[in-house]
Parts: sequence; C-alpha cells; structure tokens
Amino acid sequence: MAAASPAGIGRLEVRLYPLSPRHRLIWVHLVTGIGAKHDRGQQNYGRKHEEYCSDSLTLLHQRTRLVFNPAMSAVARDTSIALRTMQESDLPGVMLAERAAYAAPWSEGIFRDCLRVRYCCLVAEDALGIIGHGVMSVAAGDCHILNVCVHPDFQRRGIGRRMLRRLIALARRQDADSAFLEVRESNAGAIALYRSEGFDEIGMRRAYYPPSIPGREEREDALVMARAL
Repeated sequence: MAAASPAGIGRLEVRLYPLSPRHRLIWVHLVTGIGAKHDRGQQNYGRKHEEYCSDSLTLLHQRTRLVFNPAMSAVARDTSIALRTMQESDLPGVMLAERAAYAAPWSEGIFRDCLRVRYCCLVAEDALGIIGHGVMSVAAGDCHILNVCVHPDFQRRGIGRRMLRRLIALARRQDADSAFLEVRESNAGAIALYRSEGFDEIGMRRAYYPPSIPGREEREDALVMARAL
C-alpha cells in the first residue's frame, strides 16, 4: 500500500452568505450569466426559487470547478456527487485522480489487483467524471483502509469523510470490529480527519512511504491508526 489520504487543501472557496433565495439567484446570474429566467414563456416557469438556485450552482460548479463551503448554505451543499462500486472501466478516471493527488501514486496494476481479489473498491463521481476513490480489505474481523483519495480540485468538501464513513459502514456489514490504516506522518489534514472520525495512533512504520518531494531520497514514516467499529 503506497497511498495515504490527501491533506484536503482546496484551491478556491466561494462563500455564500445567508441571503434570500431570490438574492442567491441574482448573485449567481451576475457572476455566471446562467441564472434561471422567470418570464412566463420559459418551460420551467413556476419552479421554486430554491430549485433555480440549485440548478444554477450546479452549472457554476461544472463550468468553473469552484469549491463551495457546504456549511454556508443548504443550496451550496454538493448533492451531485455519488459514491458507488468501482468498475474496471473506471480505472482511467481513477488514475487521473490518483496521480493528481499523490507524488507517489498507486499504479493501475495495483487497482486491477484490488478489483481482482474483490477488495471493497469505491469511486466518488460527479456529473463530469470520477473525482475520488477508496479501497479497503476486510478479513478475520478487521478492515484495512488502504487508499482514500480525492482529486485536489475537490478537496475540503467532505468527500473524503463521506468515503471513509461509507467504507467503515461496509466493513461493519462484513462483521469487522476493528479498522486500521496508515497515513504519512506529514499529512496533517488526513490525520486530523481520521482523529475526528475516532481513529487513534497505535504505532509507526519506519520508511514506509516513497519520498513525496521529487529529488528527495529519504522515505517517509507512516503513522498506524486504528479504531473499534
């Protein structure tokens, strides 16, 4: 296992302050020029303003890849991202996210092997494609979370947390009672996520990860974390 959870650093955040639905719509229209029309000749006339806002924000997300803070407004919550089982046909998209997120990414062959041995493999997907993935093994009452990855353009949106919780839920269904993972010692964002989800440090693996900075020869230590399920 050569991957760890990303630090979760988003590139750009747009804050939506608690305005009325009408004012949110006007804001989206001014910024993007794609606000919904209200005149009676439009097919969608009569829909609620909140629905217009949601549609406009979805288009804004798809066109510009801006990252919204879901805590600011219910309209800004990203409900378009789905978690589902990974298929072999997903691997090109999986590799794009993996390579964008990690300096020492897994190879496509590793993912193929995980699918072949029927590890629990999931993808996070929006309307335009795959933006993250997770891999977990379950055996003898333990689950080992091997890879939780979110494309850098989509980090800080709770996708990694959703993926982690889904993997844990699936492990419980297979009667696992403990969860384990490794994470780079320098990955402060991922460590904070795991701690907030009940994981504690139980050990360290020396020189476990390849160097994350090009030109550096020293391998990086991994923290071993675990929690009861």
